[in-house]
Amino acid sequence: MRFATVVVIGGGQSGLSAAYHLRRKGFASALERSERSFVVLDASPAPGGAWRQRWESLRMATVNGIFDLPGFAKPPIDPDEPSRDAVPRYFRTFEDAADLPILRPVRVSAVRDDDPDLIVETDDGPWRTRAIINATGTWTNPVLPHYPGQETFTGTQLHTRDYVSAEHFAGQRVAIVGGGISAVQQLEEISRVATTFWYTRREPDFRDGEFDSEAGREVVAEVAADVEAGRPSGSIVSYTGLGWSSYALAAHRRGALQRRPMFTRIEPRGLREADGTFTPVDAILWATGFRPALTHLDPLGLHNELGGIQVRGTQVVADPRVHLIGFGPSQSTVGANRAGRDAATALARYLREPVVT
Repeated sequence: MRFATVVVIGGGQSGLSAAYHLRRKGFASALERSERSFVVLDASPAPGGAWRQRWESLRMATVNGIFDLPGFAKPPIDPDEPSRDAVPRYFRTFEDAADLPILRPVRVSAVRDDDPDLIVETDDGPWRTRAIINATGTWTNPVLPHYPGQETFTGTQLHTRDYVSAEHFAGQRVAIVGGGISAVQQLEEISRVATTFWYTRREPDFRDGEFDSEAGREVVAEVAADVEAGRPSGSIVSYTGLGWSSYALAAHRRGALQRRPMFTRIEPRGLREADGTFTPVDAILWATGFRPALTHLDPLGLHNELGGIQVRGTQVVADPRVHLIGFGPSQSTVGANRAGRDAATALARYLREPVVT
């Protein structure tokens, strides 16, 4: 069984940030059998994390913003370039420059307690470690609601993560379900080539004015308060509201932002509306978001009676050997960078202390 003092699970922005700061704290590559060592296990076959799977039409001009990786400014990027090309290229250049010990593709299936250590089980064999930094994000855990009659629908159903481009829906009648940023982006695109119907559970909350740094700090404080209290955090947009972005304004001008309350049933060729009427549709796009991808941590029993995982900073209260980054208030790219640094700093301090048995 291989050993690393710290195992970082996930090679997206937060995982790369953690790896960079572990290097700066004196941790060496576990591939070199150093005394204080770390390794990054990434399920992706190549650099880029979840950005490699973003839809084809998502351009750098329309993403929410990519914060620079630590110590490595982004080069000039064409705003019309697809994000799924530009961001992985940037990550790859960073990995090469930072000389990080990343193994991929390695999929982690479970993390188990073997006091005082942890055992990280993977499809490439197990690792023994003193601590983990979990940076698995949300992309692999899409929220897929179930509605009565869903299995009878004869048209196409897909989730945001499966979306490629609007052209696949040209000339169709498309139901788009969800009230987040991705839902509005995809609604705007698809409404150019198809007849669209927008469904949300509650009235969309479009905020007025700019989302400035002060508003950002308030949102981070709200999310942090939830996770530090052990409450499950909601989606980022549930805290921020929707902004009047260029694509939201474009959809509004075309009349595509006509929200409908959720349908009550899915039928073979369409949807039964809340008022009892029937709307025929050819496709349903579930732009219903994601939840943290943490099932591999289930053997550790980290969830509390509220269904959340209580953390202080990045450290899990129920198990100080576990740090969660890209989680809760650190889901943004700037938050992910800070969380990577904070987790590395906290673990460097924690691992200097004697193990109490």
